[in-house]
Amino acid sequence: MKSLISLSIAAFATLTLSAQKGQVNIQQDQKIEALLKVYKSFNSNAEYYRIQVGFGSYAKASRLKTKVETDFPLMPSKIDFDSPTYRVRLGRFKTRLEAERKFKEVRQKYPDAMLLKPKKSTR
Repeated sequence: MKSLISLSIAAFATLTLSAQKGQVNIQQDQKIEALLKVYKSFNSNAEYYRIQVGFGSYAKASRLKTKVETDFPLMPSKIDFDSPTYRVRLGRFKTRLEAERKFKEVRQKYPDAMLLKPKKSTR
């Protein structure tokens, strides 16, 4: 037992004493920053397709969103307010083909679902 404790203390001391500390400096071209800004602005302005699963009051939309998240855990869901109701929307698809494939799957569980291409708000 003493040898096990001694060995543990020796191993711990060796590991902590031999640890190295350092600093990493990353140098990158300024053009990369400019490209990242262009990429982010392009993605924020990109049009996308969504699947609207249902709508109603906020309480109803919250319950529906919870149900949708359990049925489709890998697809992002969101509650959007479009006066006078709250709408539960699912996914964010860049191509119509991709959206239609998922739409068929969603329609099996939610027959009232609709495929949408929301208008980009100008706020």
